[in-house]
Amino acid sequence: MAEHNDLGAWGEDKAQEYLESEDYVILERDWKDGKRDLDIIAETPDGELIVFVEVKTRTVNDGQMPEEAVDLAKIKNLRSAANVYVKTYEVDKPLRFDIISITGSDGIVQRFKHIEDAFNPLLF
Repeated sequence: MAEHNDLGAWGEDKAQEYLESEDYVILERDWKDGKRDLDIIAETPDGELIVFVEVKTRTVNDGQMPEEAVDLAKIKNLRSAANVYVKTYEVDKPLRFDIISITGSDGIVQRFKHIEDAFNPLLF
């Protein structure tokens, strides 16, 4: 597996650990719709919302904040994949789109940021 794939999987593991420690219920991880994917799909601790979590992980020396990689094209892809997920599983709860941004390397987290309600895909 390529190094960036290893880093991404490590970041998703860290994000899942965090969400579970905050009592989110993980419904899916790496859910795919063709070439589009949703990193983590979770339910909030109160069971009221379904949260689509985009996990972005970068090394310390990358130069860009991980959350900055969630651009318009990425938001459109997330919107499309979430739409398929909602229709496929007949989701009838409100939705939220979060970003978990992780900077680190060699298994050490340097920066971890959970951005709740990071964007509204209907505005794009």
